[in-house]
Amino acid sequence: MKNHYAVIMAGGIGSRFWPISRTSLPKQFIDMLGTGRTLIQATYDRFRKIVPESNIFVATNESYADIVRQQLPQLAPHQLILEPIMRNTAPSIAYASHKIFQLNPRATMVIAPADHLILETDEFVRNVVKGLK
Repeated sequence: MKNHYAVIMAGGIGSRFWPISRTSLPKQFIDMLGTGRTLIQATYDRFRKIVPESNIFVATNESYADIVRQQLPQLAPHQLILEPIMRNTAPSIAYASHKIFQLNPRATMVIAPADHLILETDEFVRNVVKGLK
């Protein structure tokens, strides 16, 4: 389990959900479902069941670093993978993979968007654990 990592991608600008979601506060940082937890917080909660909290990272744009720190204050500074510019999904995954590899060359990881709705959490956890093995 110490070699298992999760990377939450939280760099999108949420333009498809305007006017609720804005560039200054995209959907991943909003409690869209009225649960008392934002989408990124709910994603973090799911991954706490799968990997050690110290192995959960958030990949986001530098402009969202403060919001991530506010919503996930338990993250250590090194758990934020800050992208200097937005370049979409593939470069974000490549950059996060490089960062995780530098920490642990034996790492296996799951990459997930911060804004997915997962209703079957237990099944999600089982499948991700199986995939990491």
